[in-house]
Amino acid sequence: MTMFLNSLRLAIRSTLANKMRSFLTMLGIIIGVMSVIILVSIAQSTTSSITSAIASMGSDLLTISVTDEDVNLDVDDFMGLKQYDAIAGVAPYLTVSSTARSGSTYTSVSAIGITEEYMGIAGVKMEAGREIVASDLDWRTYTAVVGTDIAGKLFESYDVIGKTFTMSGHTFTIVGLLAETGSDTDSQVLIPLTTAQRIADSTAITTAYVKASSTNTVDIAQAQTEYHMLQLTRSEDSYTVYNMSEILDTLDDVMSTLSLMLGGIAAISLLVGGIGIMNIMLVSVAERTREIGIRKAIGARRSHIMMQFLIEACVLSILGGLIGLGLSALGLRIFAMIADMTIAIEWRAAVVALLFCVVIGVAFGSYPAAKASKMTPIEALQRN
Repeated sequence: MTMFLNSLRLAIRSTLANKMRSFLTMLGIIIGVMSVIILVSIAQSTTSSITSAIASMGSDLLTISVTDEDVNLDVDDFMGLKQYDAIAGVAPYLTVSSTARSGSTYTSVSAIGITEEYMGIAGVKMEAGREIVASDLDWRTYTAVVGTDIAGKLFESYDVIGKTFTMSGHTFTIVGLLAETGSDTDSQVLIPLTTAQRIADSTAITTAYVKASSTNTVDIAQAQTEYHMLQLTRSEDSYTVYNMSEILDTLDDVMSTLSLMLGGIAAISLLVGGIGIMNIMLVSVAERTREIGIRKAIGARRSHIMMQFLIEACVLSILGGLIGLGLSALGLRIFAMIADMTIAIEWRAAVVALLFCVVIGVAFGSYPAAKASKMTPIEALQRN
């Protein structure tokens, strides 16, 4: 233990004696650790946000998507699903991409044409005002319920009930404000389905939500939905029916693969940093041959010399990793403020990155340490 502490003390003294050189050596490790932690943390936080948004809709929700462009279904075709006992509600909807404008302020939006059942089935909550009701659909009114992001962008205020904006050449009156969720719902503009059909100049519906009567009947509801769609389209390739658990499983698989890929790419910079450590340690060995010779002459063993330089390499690597960890936390906080997101540091990635720093210190410090330990006292003293 005493030998280890003495070697650690010498390693720290050597690092502090050449501050700029030590910092430049650690820079590759710092950048590598920051890359791994920041990229993985952003990916994981984004996954959690999307997962929470999907899960909030409920495990009893199904999503229908018509994939065949030659299949034209209307609202009544989807509403026919209500006849099945395992299905509690159906909400067909139509998405229209457009630009919303208020005065000189404008923003791109995806306006969703909905029925009066949509918000209850999709689990969308209100903050203020009212929902889209049956009379809005009957009269094809130009009314809208907007998310908090849209309200902020267009009016810089959440007090938007009764205010108007233009979209697709029509003036819409805001009758409701959605509760803030931190998900895509905050950027939604909900309008009557019949109004969306008029804007799109089409009555065709390609998407719908289906709510099972209970979480225990989701599989039955999915089977009944697939049977109904098969009767309508006459082809299993014309549509897809997903339940929320399938979507979440697929999302988890995709995002896990993405996180590993991002972490792997970022880890390459750690290897580059390791090469920098090996290079500077070789330089350090060349500069300190006299020190090595004197230590060997007074009885230092090969293991002592090897431990000294190995610990020095590990100190550079680990210190760089800790600095990278601190800068990662700061960088994530700044990014979260700029992107207006909630991003938590991924501690598993941080621990793995720091452990990788230890491995790099040992792996890339071994050769210079071994080279230093093999010198004989006479050889070391003569070189200097």
